Amino acid sequence: MTVVSHAQDIDLARLLRPGDSIVVGQACGEPSTLLEGLIAQGAHIGDLSAFVATSFSGIFDPKSAAAVWLSSMGAIGSLRSMSKANAVDIIPCHVSQVAPMITAGDLPCDVAFVQVSPADANGDHSFGLISDYVQAAVARARIVVAEVNDHVPFTLGALLPASQIDHAIEVSRPPVQVPPATIGETDRAIAAYSTSYIDDGAVIQMGVGAVPDAMLQMLVDRRDLGVHSGMVGDGLVDLVEAGAVTNARKRIDRGVTITGALIGTSRLYDFAHRNPEVRMCATSYTHDAGVLSQLDNLVTINSAIEVDLTGQVNAEQSGAAYLGGTGGQVDFVRAGARSPGGRAIMALPATAKGGTVSRITAQLSGPVTTARSEVDVVITEFGAAELRGQNIAERARRLIAIAHPDFQEDLARAAHPIQQRRF
Repeated sequence: MTVVSHAQDIDLARLLRPGDSIVVGQACGEPSTLLEGLIAQGAHIGDLSAFVATSFSGIFDPKSAAAVWLSSMGAIGSLRSMSKANAVDIIPCHVSQVAPMITAGDLPCDVAFVQVSPADANGDHSFGLISDYVQAAVARARIVVAEVNDHVPFTLGALLPASQIDHAIEVSRPPVQVPPATIGETDRAIAAYSTSYIDDGAVIQMGVGAVPDAMLQMLVDRRDLGVHSGMVGDGLVDLVEAGAVTNARKRIDRGVTITGALIGTSRLYDFAHRNPEVRMCATSYTHDAGVLSQLDNLVTINSAIEVDLTGQVNAEQSGAAYLGGTGGQVDFVRAGARSPGGRAIMALPATAKGGTVSRITAQLSGPVTTARSEVDVVITEFGAAELRGQNIAERARRLIAIAHPDFQEDLARAAHPIQQRRF
């Protein structure tokens, strides 16, 4: 293992070959210093490509495409500007498919760039803030380059022995942080309807953003909640401190929050540091159907760009603009809908673009992310539409009822042919 202090001290041309494919740790686990070095030196190496699932660092922008061509499973965070500039290739896939594709070679991985914590007494580093597909990347890569950051917490569950690192750089800088979102009146209304489905002892899965943050604020009076989620934010700390999250009633992983990504601020990172009640896991565990089937009362909350009148969900694209991604939505929608006592919630504002566009729509403007056969409950600020077991005509009626009143008449007119038929 070669240890250097700064990315500029690494001659990446000695490590990378023209045409190499690099898999990068995502979200708050982005190895920022390595990426800055890659963008500075990549053009001189030539024909480099990189895969990152999400990016919040702002390091990637359309100009960085001159140094390294980027691909991703979506356009989340700063990748949205890349998508608008046609500077990123979108690979439609679930987040749970990324690691298997790396292992199989379908997603090339010559080099792994990862961010890790300092080593413990045994010489093991923690993956810190991200443990989803990075383990598969390390196992597959010809060269593993690690950014050892003394600001990264030593989280439990996913460790990287120093012997598996080929080159390391030591840095001391705050990792990427995603502060809690600004919560508005619409977010609170959606959250109020959503939390009515979450009782004491429920196991919850949700993402980060204004609606999830509002929901977490409303759950402080619950007791013995469990958490099994692809990602968690700062709101987890609030729920633990309030005594709401104990994980005490889970059939598996009792007493432990299970997640694959910490997406928040130093408050969350400090909380997770060497905390035995937080376990970082790969997507092969967090999103696995066999694991999720062992969770009773699992309530999953996901978001969408739009939902059509039959219940089809688009969480990826609006017209030509790629705005989101498949993420772990389908895995968790299926799990929540099939969990004994559980529910699968799709939460979204009723309108977009300043209220000029209805997000309950007669026809999707983009792809189907989640099939109507999987969708359980759709919630807007105007209420909840329970779709499970309902025929298409009744689905349309219920979805129109939670659309913004300004669009209900047009939607009813569009639904009229549907409601005249029997299914």
